[in-house]
This record gives sequence, C-alpha cells and structure tokens, in this order.
Amino acid sequence: MSDALYRELGLTDDEYASICERLGRDPMYTELAMFSVMWSEHCSYKSSKVHLRNMPTEGEHILVGPGEGAGIVEVAPGVAVAWKIESHNHPSFVEPFSGAATGVGGIVRDILSMGARPIALLDSLRFGPLDGDGRTPYLVDGVVHGISSYGNSIGVPTVGGEVVFEDCYAENPLVNVACLGVVESRLMHGRAEGPGNRVLLFGSSTGRDGIGGASVLASAEFDDASLEKRPSVQVGDPFTEKLLIEASLELIRRGLVVGFQDLGAGGISCPTSEMSAKAGTGMRIDLDRVHLREPGMEPFEVMISESQERMMAVVLPDDVEAALEVCRRWGLEARVLGEVTSSGRVEVKRGDETVADVPAPALAEEGPTYERPYRRPAWLAEVQAAPDGSGAPDDLEEALLAVLSSPTIASKRWVWEQYDHMIFLGTAVGPGGDAAVIRLPGTEAAVTLSVDGHGRYCYLDPYEGARLAVAEAARNVASAGGRPLAVTNCLNFGNPEKPGVMWQFAEAVRGIADACRELGTPVTGGNVSFYNETKGRAIYPTPVIGMLGALARAADGRPAAFAGTGDDIVLLGETRSDDLGGSEFALVVHDAVGGRPPHLDLEREKALHDVLLGAPGIKTAHDLSEGGLAVALAESAIGGAVGFRVDLGDGLEPHRALFSESPSRAVVSCAPEDTAGLLRFAADRGVAARRIGETGGDRLDYGACAIDLLKARTSYETALPARLSGSIG
Repeated sequence: MSDALYRELGLTDDEYASICERLGRDPMYTELAMFSVMWSEHCSYKSSKVHLRNMPTEGEHILVGPGEGAGIVEVAPGVAVAWKIESHNHPSFVEPFSGAATGVGGIVRDILSMGARPIALLDSLRFGPLDGDGRTPYLVDGVVHGISSYGNSIGVPTVGGEVVFEDCYAENPLVNVACLGVVESRLMHGRAEGPGNRVLLFGSSTGRDGIGGASVLASAEFDDASLEKRPSVQVGDPFTEKLLIEASLELIRRGLVVGFQDLGAGGISCPTSEMSAKAGTGMRIDLDRVHLREPGMEPFEVMISESQERMMAVVLPDDVEAALEVCRRWGLEARVLGEVTSSGRVEVKRGDETVADVPAPALAEEGPTYERPYRRPAWLAEVQAAPDGSGAPDDLEEALLAVLSSPTIASKRWVWEQYDHMIFLGTAVGPGGDAAVIRLPGTEAAVTLSVDGHGRYCYLDPYEGARLAVAEAARNVASAGGRPLAVTNCLNFGNPEKPGVMWQFAEAVRGIADACRELGTPVTGGNVSFYNETKGRAIYPTPVIGMLGALARAADGRPAAFAGTGDDIVLLGETRSDDLGGSEFALVVHDAVGGRPPHLDLEREKALHDVLLGAPGIKTAHDLSEGGLAVALAESAIGGAVGFRVDLGDGLEPHRALFSESPSRAVVSCAPEDTAGLLRFAADRGVAARRIGETGGDRLDYGACAIDLLKARTSYETALPARLSGSIG
C-alpha cells in the first residue's frame, strides 16, 4: 500500500506498521479506513489517556463511570441520571449551524444509549472578539441557531451555559454541549452479549455526509483549507432524532434490547468494535443490508460515515420482529445487519466479498498510547511577570459600566431566549443564574447543573486555573442549593504534539483531579478536544467543567436575583487585594493578561459550600467569580429589579474590593431577623461573613460609586445584541 494512502488518512508510519502486525498482513482499504477513525485522536484518546487515568472516577453516588456513553449518578434513592459533555468545535468552525446542531444530537444520543430520557441541555461556547474580522458574528449566529433549532425541535430544553468572547478563540470557536437524562426503566450498556443475537441498525439512512467528520476534523490543526471541508460536517435531522428517542426508550422499556449504543464519531466502525470488545464477542455484518441515502457508496464510506440519528442494538432472535415493529411504528427504518459471534472479530461483508475482518479489541482498545513529551513553555515566566492590570481606574463608575457591558459579562438573554428552556415544565431555575435547577419527572428530587471554565486563568497557570474551574462550577451548584456530586469535563487544548501544549494539558488534568478529590466530586466521563489551533496559534487551555448537584426538593432551589426590598446583603468569604491577575477588570479596563490567577484554598471552598447548603434563612445566593463583587451585586439587582446600598468597608482600595476575583466567596440575601443566625453559622465553620448592606431603591450604590439601576440594566442587557445587530440578520 502506498505511503500516501495511510498518511492521507491520518495514520503515522508506526501506526500503520502496528496495524499490519495485529492483522498479520497488509490491511484492506476498508480496514484501513476503520483503523484511521478508531485510532484518531478523537476516538482513541491516544495522547490523553495516560493522564486521564489519574482522574478520580469512583464515589458513593457513581453507578457508571468513564467508558460508556455517559456517566450514571444516583441523585436520590432509586433515582439515577445520566450526565455527559462533548465538544463539536471543529465542525462548528467549518459549518456553524450544522456543527452545533449535530453536537446537540450527538450528546443526546450518548445519554439515550444509557437508557435515559434526555431532559436538559447546557452549552459552553467561546468565540473571538465581536469587533474582529467579521467572522465571529457569523459563527455566533450560526452556532446559537444550530443549538436552538435542534434542541427546540427534539423537545429537550436548553437550561443554562456560558458564552465567552476572547481573541484566542477567533479562529477556533469552542462548542461544548452537556446533556442530562433520567434513567426511566432499565440501565443499558454498550455490550454485544450473546453469540447468535442479532444486530440491528435503526434511524436515519447512511450517507456520505460526515465522512472524515468529527473523528478526522478533530484530529488535526486548522488551516485555510479547513473552510473548504463543508462536506465533512454531518447534517442533522432533529425530527428523526425525536422519533429515535421515543423508539429507543420503548425498546428498552419493553426489554427488547440486550445491548445498545449510538453512532457518532467513527460511524458503524465504532459500535461494532466497541460493543464486541467490551463483551469479549465479535460481530458479522453485511453492508448490503445498510439503509443508504446515496447510491454507489463504497464499503469504507458506509463503515466510517458519521451520518446522524442512528442507533445500534443487540436483540435476541425471538425479539427481532417485535423490535422491528416498534421502529416501524415510530416511522424509523430498521435493518438486521448481522449477528453477534464468538470470534472476537468484526467481520464485514458486502454480498459474498469480505471487505474487513479485524480483531475487535485492535480497533476499540489497542490503539496507540502516546506519552508525548511535555515541558513548561519558556514564555510563561514572562507572562506571569507581566503587569496584572490591577491598577486603579481613572473613573470607577466608567470602569464598572465597561465591565458590565463587556461581551463576556453582559447579559446573554439574546442567546438563551432563542432556546425553549421550559419544555417538560421541569425547569425550576433557568438561564441567567448561577446554575440551573431541574425537577426530575415523577419525583420530588431535583438536580442543579452548571458548566464553567476559565481559559485565561489556565493560560496564566493551567494547574491553578483548572482547580478554579472545578471550584467555580461546584460553587455555582451550591449557590443554587445543590450538593455537588459529580463532574463531566470537556478538555479543549491546542496541538498535543507540541510539548508546551502537552504540559498545559497534563497540569490542567492534575488540577482537575486534585480539586475533584478534595471536593468529593468524581469524574464520570467527558471529552478531550485537541488541535484547537489555527496557523500555529492555539486557544487558551480551556477545561470546561460540568458539575452535577442534587437537591431533595426542587422547591429548595435558590435563585441568584434579589427577592425584594429590605433584605440584608451578606458577603461570605474573604476578599484578597492581589486577586486581579487574569480578571475581567484587568482585561476590559487595562487590556492586560498577565500575572497569576487567584489562589484557591479548597478547605475554604468546602466550608463555604457547607454554609450555602446549611445556613438558615438564605433567600438568594450568587457566587463571586468573573467581575467580582461588583458584577455579582449588579446581576442580582438587575435580575430582581431592585437596587441596593452597600458599604465595602474592608480596608481595600475600592477597585480591588469591587473587582477582585478571590475564589470561595458568595453574596447572599436574607431577612434582617435571620442575619445574626447566618453570621453565627458561618463563623462556626470558619467562613468570613459580614453584613455589607441592604436591598432597595433604584440605584446600585457601592459606596465608592453609584449607578442608576436603569442605566446599569441598559448597559448590561443591550451590550451583546447591540454588537451583533449590525453584523447578522
């Protein structure tokens, strides 16, 4: 086989030699295509798995950890949920609408594959500056409409998330989507048990869209040619996905399936090899039985096409007709592709011709494992020694308005109003707060969900930045009233073949692992997205943390917006004067990205959670993170349509007291008669706490400066749509 062929498919010389060794011969073309997708960075985690093994993955509430379609967490006695986050960064750069839409479809099917009904979506999005080259508004519009179109059409509410704008994401947008599902009847696994059982493929037809899609696009850097790869991005059909959800859940409810897995990256190659390898079995399938949407497709195209809205099921022979009838009743095409064997191999035929015969573990489990070299980049010392942007502003009110109206801080109402976040009527607390609160169907129990990440912190110190991301996500969940239980993560980085990027990744994973151990929030799974790099320029290292928390009752969910006038405002936690490195204030007011991020004390963080979850009388709570106390108070006031008056009075310079991003802090409100008890409760747990003011009036009065509530609200609410309105229709 020519060198050009396997290299064109993204395989190295050593990888090709390893394939030949496993097969005992040169691979056939279809086999080579199957290896190219299954051994890609996206599918095999070949550069990351040596580090990911250090993550804590077990805990009291964890029923299923990494290795399946999604993690499973018990959130109340007898109530289990599926929780997972995935990226669709590269496809969304090439074709923003379809890339984002199929990202939603893919994560929904991951949840569905576990036997869970998808009930909530969250998205973590990052784009370049809105005053850049003009492509960013196009990307924002396409991605947001892709998410809303798909999510709204399948009837799964998008209940929260984050949107960040920063220069490093200009040509590498990040589209990370998390999904929550509830296990309705039976927990499923992606295992092909029982030789002689039949293999069903059902859902959409298989086409050429998505050939070389997520698995290949996410395994190389971008260049000018990437924009010409539109045929590689899958095309979604949300209406078929809705039918797929209902048919799948009926099949599971009726006990008609033995094993179950979705089709995404890697196409048919993925479930045939993974389900067989997990069960120690094999599969024999006939490509003539695959429902095709295009004539003349070659065997390799059928095997690696990433066409959407497809599922694979293993079914007992006696249950085949009943399973097919369920699919027909839901208007879905279903075909018996073949059967489970005891050979341990994936055997693929087209008619009488064998086009692939590969050991299943070789595809699914024995891909390359790289211990790539990594070292701290030389430029980091210079960046950490650079000015951190902590100087006092010329005008404090002007600085406050500038931070409030910056695209990353400003209201994302323009985004989330395009999402239907009230489908199922289970959203107790929706977008705009610290975390979503979702009532679980058929039970009093609820969950809190948050997605958070801070690439700028990780740029300055990936270990500390990753710990801060975990802590912020947990703090958001605790502020909303939930006990943090489990994490899913999406790790977005540049080219792992560069030692500096690999060092960032290793340090971030170490930081996540350490924080999750301390906070008792095991990692249930997630996604690694490498090669987020264009023309040699990488994004900031951006680990996004999806945090899941549990509440006994949905009514215990807590909003961030002030509840009314006359309540006391209490600041929990200690504000430090030197925590402005990497802050929104430093970037917006001083155009500075330098110094070091805030330092996190996890014991203080845990103590704060205890106060947020146990102190009596708390009406509202808002964590302090981006923008510090100034932004947290403003958001609570704007959300509640009520002003406040506070006295900073802590001996710090006003701008440091207002904009410091010291972690392990929250601002809460309570009735005046409950304040003393709250302060005592905090003191008993070693958490600094003091009353700083009260709600009321029509001004945001910080003592050092004051702004009319209407003026602040106008700046905050109109900033994003105003910047977008001139660029998109």
